[in-house]
Amino acid sequence: MKPGFDPSKGRPEFYFEDGAFPEQVDWIGQKNQIDAAKAAGVKQIVLVGSMGGTDLNHPLNSLGGGNILVWKRKAEQYLADSGVPYTIIRAGGLQDKEGGVRELLVGKDDELLQTETRTIARDDVAEVCIQALQYEEAQFKAFDLASKPEGTGTATNDFKSLFSKATARF
Repeated sequence: MKPGFDPSKGRPEFYFEDGAFPEQVDWIGQKNQIDAAKAAGVKQIVLVGSMGGTDLNHPLNSLGGGNILVWKRKAEQYLADSGVPYTIIRAGGLQDKEGGVRELLVGKDDELLQTETRTIARDDVAEVCIQALQYEEAQFKAFDLASKPEGTGTATNDFKSLFSKATARF
């Protein structure tokens, strides 16, 4: 955020430091990591991205003129084309809430953004990353991830079933 922001005067403006533009971090940095992982012979890559990448006009793309989601999506496509087994998790809005107490939902192509279910606890995203390494059903898949509000639905503990619901390769 640019220094000197006054909330009474509207929305803050954002900028990126030299070397920290989304193109450099979310595209070139991830591409380099994918290439290094492939060269090292890793068995699977789990990449956490963001929902919203199908909408070029998504507000995150306008922050600091960085096209954040455009570059994230480019790196995801590079991973999907790399030949390395992968799981791409496009998380909804991250929340600092207790994990393991909500029903998790998977979707594709930002369809969950059209519902009231657009957020997820950071702890739940971390757990899905770990579980993705345990189940073959998670390989070669890309999916959006969100959760129902606490107290609705049943807490997810069958990750094999969750990954089986994901059908998109990218």
